[in-house]
Amino acid sequence: MENGGIEEADDALPVPTPLNGRRYRPVGSSDRAVIQMTSMEPGSSSAASIEAVVTPQPPRNLKPDANLTIDPSMREGSPDDHATSGGSQGDSKLELFGFDSLVNILGLKSMTGEQIQAPSSPRDGEDVAITIGRPKETGPKFGTMMGVFVPCLQNILGIIYYIRFTWIVGMAGVWQSLVLVSFCGACTFLTGISLSAIATNGAMKGGGPYYLIGRALGPEVGVSIGLCFFLGNAVAGSMYVLGAVETFLDAVPSAGLFQKSVTVVNNTLVNGTETAGTSTISTPSLHDLQVYGVIVTILLCFIVFGGVKIINKVAPAFLIPVLFSLLCIYLGVFIAPRHNAPKGITGLSITTFKDNWGSDYQRTNNAGVPDPSGSIYWDFNALVGLFFPAVTGIMAGSNRSASLKDTQRSIPIGTLSATLTTTAMYLFSVLLFGALATREELLTDRLLTATVAWPAPAVIYIGIILSTLGAALQSLTGAPRLLAAIANDDILPVLNYFKVSEGSEPHAATLFTAFICVCCVVIGNLDLITPTITMFFLLCYAGVNLSCFLLDLLDAPSWRPRWKFHHWSLSLVGALLCVVIMFLISWSFTVVSLALASLIYYYVSIKGKAGDWGDGFKSAYFQLALRSLRSLGANQVHPKNWYPIPLIFCRPWGKLPENVPCHPKLADFANCMKKKGRGMSIFVSIMDGDYHELAEDAKTACRQLDAYIDYKRCEGVAEIIVAPTMSDGFRSIVQTMGLGNLKPNIVVMRYPEIWRRAR
Repeated sequence: MENGGIEEADDALPVPTPLNGRRYRPVGSSDRAVIQMTSMEPGSSSAASIEAVVTPQPPRNLKPDANLTIDPSMREGSPDDHATSGGSQGDSKLELFGFDSLVNILGLKSMTGEQIQAPSSPRDGEDVAITIGRPKETGPKFGTMMGVFVPCLQNILGIIYYIRFTWIVGMAGVWQSLVLVSFCGACTFLTGISLSAIATNGAMKGGGPYYLIGRALGPEVGVSIGLCFFLGNAVAGSMYVLGAVETFLDAVPSAGLFQKSVTVVNNTLVNGTETAGTSTISTPSLHDLQVYGVIVTILLCFIVFGGVKIINKVAPAFLIPVLFSLLCIYLGVFIAPRHNAPKGITGLSITTFKDNWGSDYQRTNNAGVPDPSGSIYWDFNALVGLFFPAVTGIMAGSNRSASLKDTQRSIPIGTLSATLTTTAMYLFSVLLFGALATREELLTDRLLTATVAWPAPAVIYIGIILSTLGAALQSLTGAPRLLAAIANDDILPVLNYFKVSEGSEPHAATLFTAFICVCCVVIGNLDLITPTITMFFLLCYAGVNLSCFLLDLLDAPSWRPRWKFHHWSLSLVGALLCVVIMFLISWSFTVVSLALASLIYYYVSIKGKAGDWGDGFKSAYFQLALRSLRSLGANQVHPKNWYPIPLIFCRPWGKLPENVPCHPKLADFANCMKKKGRGMSIFVSIMDGDYHELAEDAKTACRQLDAYIDYKRCEGVAEIIVAPTMSDGFRSIVQTMGLGNLKPNIVVMRYPEIWRRAR
């Protein structure tokens, strides 16, 4: 093995006791790999002692430049160990010969009980690095609080709560607002349960939801939903930036570089009654939003370039003022009304609570002020689309899974804690705001939270700006890492520019994310950006729930989650809630987002280099095949259902060039016998010799034969048999090939020119 530190063991190894009359040849030092497992006496420190003997020949599934250093515990054991394994405990031994690349360093280390990381993509198994001594330098690792809970809390607590939540309570009423919060919170909570189950099913690498969905539903689905989720995070960053800039310009009007937009409303509609009078609404200029938004985005990108360590140091500076502003809001609510409060603020009153209990959906202008001649009509469905971004952000911790110390513990606890905390806060706020002010005040005062806050509105302005900037920072941090994880799996060649090495920062992906964010900031329309973000998030949430549902329902062999508080029915309900919310918000946006995901899926399936990740679909196909095979039984197939299953002998019958695995006309002839070319064909070649010497050559020949079958567009499988003689191989194939009723019933071969022997 190249650069390997594996030494050969002694030539004299204990030979296992023959079982059932079978004899084993002695193992020599020229053999490639030997693993010997010997049972131990009860009470010993380990259940089995394992010896590994590997010659210095590089395995074929590793790259030539792979740097392998084997743990000292893998080297040959001491004489005492040999004595123990060759003593009275030798009555139950298992000898495993690894004459092919299936028994490699990963297999040897896994049998010794060492923790290794399973390949996460078709390319991961190629680069194997087993180091000893000083561990490889990696980036900083974070726990549950700073790695998951704080990022999720910062993403969830956004601008919607500060400037739109009181307006939602005034429009929907108390009881429908409670339903709205519970409905959206249930969706994210069920998604969090599914996320926790998948995250505790094994090692979780970088990529967050993309990694979860891709390994459960396949690379095509994972990439399509992962890219949509990346776009959602990138666009969400622009929404948070615009919210921070708009609040800043409202708090400091003199900072505007351009003239404000003024909206004059002649009449307002409150409780179904039109009230006379005019109201003037001033909104920041679009050009001010664009200029300040681009500047803020660039500043945030400089912080993101500093890495996760700097971001986690800055995160408390954004979160602590936000929590303090929430405390000021609650204090102001309980001591309201103060001496300078507007007339609409009644303080906590049961009469006001009863008046605001029912809904009052009506038309509004673009500024959100009730106007009988307004162009926008609000109902429950529209409010779902407006409020749902206030509960998104539960994936902020899983997006940074590569930076966590223990993903299986941090992601479930941190994600569900943040979800329950914010949902409880929203429900409590509905009750407080419903009893605090009249409906007219709730609908006309956009920053009612700042008006009632103690001691001054400036505290809330600071809280809004810092909360939105913190959420934007988390979006600009998670989105590049998600894109880099997709690029590192080497599925789409177009994403090779965003690849990063382990422990490095995704600078190229950060620049691309900032470019998307700046483009959306230039648009400057929150009402257009918000539904797009919601659709992308809901698409990802539905994918996570469907992944958990599929794995739990099929009970795949690799599905062993440590998180026990889940069931396939909860995942199914969560997926249905996501789909229902998508169509409630806007069926047009739903169709567009699904079409975009479908286009990406089609592009990946055509241009991608996706391999077999052991996803749920493959498990479903396998179980379906097993059930179909069992349903056929062992009885003879009825003539009506009879299908030809040709057994095609490719070699050695007939003279062919070395690079041609099968005669071109054999597959055509076999396809002509099948109805419309459908059915299964078995292509077989026989190699005479010793399997220990020809194992790798047989695998190479099998790959060549598979490529030939694909080239000829045949529905069949390739098999290579290594036998001592051709006659032995022929007898073995005819007697054992096939399974159940799926056995070949036709033999196809060329004219046997080589059978004629010279006398």
